[in-house]
Amino acid sequence: MKKLVAIAALLLGICVSSNAQHRINSFFDDMGMLRLETQELDEAADTLVTIKHRKEDVVWARIVYSVIDMRFKQNYPLYFPIRSDNPRYKSLFKVILDAIADSIPLPIYEKSMDNVKPVWDAPLEREMIPTLTMIDDPMEDYSNEENRYDIETSDAMLLHYDSVNDVMTTHLYGYEDFVKNQLKYLVQEVIFFDRHTSRLYRKILAIAPMHSDKIVSQEPEMVKDAVLESMLFWIPFDALRPYLAKQYIIPSQNETKRVSFEEFFAKRLYTQYILGEGNMYDRMILDYELDEKEVKKEQARIENELLTFEQDLWEY
Repeated sequence: MKKLVAIAALLLGICVSSNAQHRINSFFDDMGMLRLETQELDEAADTLVTIKHRKEDVVWARIVYSVIDMRFKQNYPLYFPIRSDNPRYKSLFKVILDAIADSIPLPIYEKSMDNVKPVWDAPLEREMIPTLTMIDDPMEDYSNEENRYDIETSDAMLLHYDSVNDVMTTHLYGYEDFVKNQLKYLVQEVIFFDRHTSRLYRKILAIAPMHSDKIVSQEPEMVKDAVLESMLFWIPFDALRPYLAKQYIIPSQNETKRVSFEEFFAKRLYTQYILGEGNMYDRMILDYELDEKEVKKEQARIENELLTFEQDLWEY
């Protein structure tokens, strides 16, 4: 009996000790407000485990170009909040601008003038970034104050580079005027099969913001030009990931459901439609099909080919 009492006392002491060492992370902060942002997230450099694929194991790969349209309800978390003064949440475009304005700036690359494919030459110099983020003609002179802050004519700078102090800042009024029509992203994605894990993977290689103010015509023959004009610049997705990992998306209907932008993309919680693929002709769908019904047929063909390839990998 004494042994049983001693064992019970020992187990009770262990439980009390473990509870005393357990760190309680309160749902409310010192002011009684919801504690939705955590110090752990701010300190995390990478929140998701990534697989390093060996070149020898990748035996099949296919490049696909797709559009993420934020007018679809599933993509709303990428678009909101529109206002730039929200202390807790940011839209994807605000995350990108803050990353560009960082002390270690995000590398961005110029778009091609005749193809949606990215041009991986050399990243733009910091002093060249504001001219790319203009709404109007990038060759126009915005050095004077009248053009720089003229919101009515949509000529305001999104980013201003101070070459003396090597600091880049966001022009908040220009941002809010611009972001209303920043409705799409073009993504370059690779779908590949790794024989080591016997799995088919998808990985976003690059992302390009698109602005609808550039689309000035809905004529079929002008659609391709409108798409090219709407693109701002290309960003290597892995260079953007550290910033995506540290920012939560704005929640919908459940304040405790905290999902970072990185997790949102990794779990493919968004919807997209295909614009083209890598092929021997080096052309997108809009290069050879302009009729809406024919474009949808080509999109369905590419999607079916990808699905069929994945199913044909296995025997039943």
